[in-house]
Amino acid sequence: MLKLSDTLSKDELRDLRKKSDLKAAASFAFTWGLIVFAFAIAIVWPNPLTILLGIIILGGRLLALGVMNHDCAHHAFFSSPKVDEFVGHWLCGAPLNTSLHAYRAYHLKHHKYAGTPDDPDIGFVKSYPVSKESLKRKFFRDLTGQTGYRDTLRKIRNFKLSKNWPWLTFHVLLLGALTLAGAPWAYLMWWAAELTVYPAIVRLRQIGEHGTAQDRTSLDARLNTGTTVAPFWQRVFIAPNDVNYHLEHHMFASIPPYNLGKLHRLLASRGYYDGYACISRGYGDVLRRAVRSDAPQMMAPQ
Repeated sequence: MLKLSDTLSKDELRDLRKKSDLKAAASFAFTWGLIVFAFAIAIVWPNPLTILLGIIILGGRLLALGVMNHDCAHHAFFSSPKVDEFVGHWLCGAPLNTSLHAYRAYHLKHHKYAGTPDDPDIGFVKSYPVSKESLKRKFFRDLTGQTGYRDTLRKIRNFKLSKNWPWLTFHVLLLGALTLAGAPWAYLMWWAAELTVYPAIVRLRQIGEHGTAQDRTSLDARLNTGTTVAPFWQRVFIAPNDVNYHLEHHMFASIPPYNLGKLHRLLASRGYYDGYACISRGYGDVLRRAVRSDAPQMMAPQ
């Protein structure tokens, strides 16, 4: 049973912790570029297929905004903490009605108490694995808008102009921009994505992170957390900005997301995951592991 200290040198960790403004800016630009593309393809070639494709892309990019908000909350994105604060709060959190500061206070408890009953995120995954019928019902509620409607209704009920004006401002600007583009109807694509696709992607991400864990009560990240090695198309639609390397993130939250893939490959090549069922091969594998009758098998990462 290898220890991290036996697997990585201090020099390697120092290199992995180095932040790159270029890589962070590229991730940010790619996310917002895809958001623009999702609207553009539906506006330029309006038909059911392009609108549906745009909605699916937007669902994944909403998660991408949330992931960048998360990375900025850890001060693990840009080299400057001030830039992280600005980008995370105003350019990533505001569209989702997420305060960077409130999120940070909540999320750091998840890192501190992961693998214990005090983990604030345990309610999202504590029932897994579940029956196939239960899993289908959960995703049916997501994709038909029931989960999104519930969450949006909660936002509206708790709305306070003094606290939520960045969210309101974003939506006014988005509607205004689409109206100037001659397609105010496209604004509904954002809400279609947030009410249907986004909750399903978030659920799948949560299952891959902790729902398929071997032992969520353990303090060993290899037992209470999972990583999903995902192909490119899944990283575009389901697991943006390297959020699939969640196990590595839990081990070293200060390592920027764009370096987590390198960290994973180093650890895997040195046998750190050998004997643990903590690595899923794509999100199809995640879904199989999430079903009670499909207990995860012990495997070594490739």
